[in-house]
Amino acid sequence: MIPEPLLAQEHELARWRRDVPALALRVHDHPLTYLDNAATTLKPQAVIDAVTQVALAQAGNVHRGVHALAEAATEAFDAVRPQVARFLGASADEVIFTSGATASINLVAHSLGRQVVGPGDAIVVTELEHHANLVPWQLLCAERGAELRVVAILEDGRISLEDLARKLDRRVKLVALCHLSNVLGTVAPVAEIAAMAHAVGALVLVDGAQAVAHLAPAELAVSRLGCDFYVFSAHKVFGPTGTGVLWGRRELLAQMPPWQTGGEMIASVDYQRAQFRPPPERFEAGTPNISGVIGLGAALHYLTNLPAHRAAHEAALHRALCAAVAGAPGVTILGRPQAAVVSFVVARAHPHDVATLLDQRGVAVRAGHHCAQPLHGRLGVSASCRASLAYYNSLEDVRALAAALSAVREVFP
Repeated sequence: MIPEPLLAQEHELARWRRDVPALALRVHDHPLTYLDNAATTLKPQAVIDAVTQVALAQAGNVHRGVHALAEAATEAFDAVRPQVARFLGASADEVIFTSGATASINLVAHSLGRQVVGPGDAIVVTELEHHANLVPWQLLCAERGAELRVVAILEDGRISLEDLARKLDRRVKLVALCHLSNVLGTVAPVAEIAAMAHAVGALVLVDGAQAVAHLAPAELAVSRLGCDFYVFSAHKVFGPTGTGVLWGRRELLAQMPPWQTGGEMIASVDYQRAQFRPPPERFEAGTPNISGVIGLGAALHYLTNLPAHRAAHEAALHRALCAAVAGAPGVTILGRPQAAVVSFVVARAHPHDVATLLDQRGVAVRAGHHCAQPLHGRLGVSASCRASLAYYNSLEDVRALAAALSAVREVFP
C-alpha cells in the first residue's frame, strides 16, 4: 500500500502512541481512530504534566511577585518565548503570545491595518482562507474604504500565481494567506508569493495554524519564507487551547500601537496618560494564559525531539490516506491534497450523516465547512468530511477509516 521504509517502526510508533493518553480511549466500544487533528491535536503526556505542574508548583502570577510560586511561574513562562523563536528561526523579541491564531490575525488587522490601510487601498486574500484570515480583512476594508481582492485557486487547489500577479499593484497594502489549507491540504509557495507582494510594496501575513505541526523546520523558518507576520495556535501543535503566537518583524512591531490596553503592557502611567512598553510586551495586556504558554513550550519540546523521520512517516500515511479515501465507493476527494488533510464528499449522503456513522465505529473526522464556507461554495459543495493526520496516526487508522466508509455505503448505497 505504501513504502514500509518510510513508516516508523512498529515499536517506535507504539511508543509515540503511548505518549498520548487519549489514544487509549474506546468510542462506542471501538478503539479510537482519531483523524480530526486539523481541528485540534491530542496532547502528549508531557504537555499534560507541564500544565498540571503549573497548578501544583507554579501557581503564582508571572512578572508580578517575588515569592517562590510567582518566580517559578515567571521562569517557566519566560523560557517559552525564546523557544518559540528558535522554532520559527526568529528573535525572541519578535514573538507575541495571544489567545490563538485568530487573535493574532485580529491584532495585526486592528493595530497595523488601521495605520496602513486607507480609502482606495486594497488587501489581497486567497480563495483558500479560513474565516479567521478572511473576516478581519473584510471588516477592515469596510471600515477604511478599501477593496478586498480574492485570488483564485486552480482546479487542483493550488493558488493561481497568475491571478495573484493580476491583483497585485501599488494599492495593495497587505497579502494574507494560509501556509497549509485546512480543507484542501494545499501548501502555499509562501516565499514566492512574499517576493511578489514585496515587489509592489505590500506586507505579507501567513496563517500557519495547520502548517506548524506538519512541515519541516526549514519550511517554517520565517527568514526563508520572507513573510512579515506569521501566526499559529498552540492546540494545533499538540499544546493547550486558548494560546497562540504572533511573530512579526521587529521594525513593524515597533511602529504598531497596542490593540488592547491594561496591566503588564504599561511602562508608566498617571491619571492623564500612559507610556507603553516596547514589543512584545506592548501587545500582551493583562494576565496571560500562563499554563497555556508553558504547555505550548512542552509541546514544542516534545515535537522537536521526535526523530526526523516522523515527517516521512506522516507523508507516507498521507499518501495511504488519499489512496484509501479515493478508493472508497461513491467518495470524491476535494482538490489534490499535498499534506496532512483529505476532505471528501460521499454521494447521496450529507457529511454530518457520514461523520456520525464513522463515529459509531470509533472513527473521528470533521464534518461541515471547516470555517471555510466561501471555499466550499467555490468548490460547489455546501460541506465536506475531513480526515486529518498527526505523527501518532498509523496504517491501522487508515484501514479503520476505509472500512468505516465501506459501511457508510451500505446505509447510503
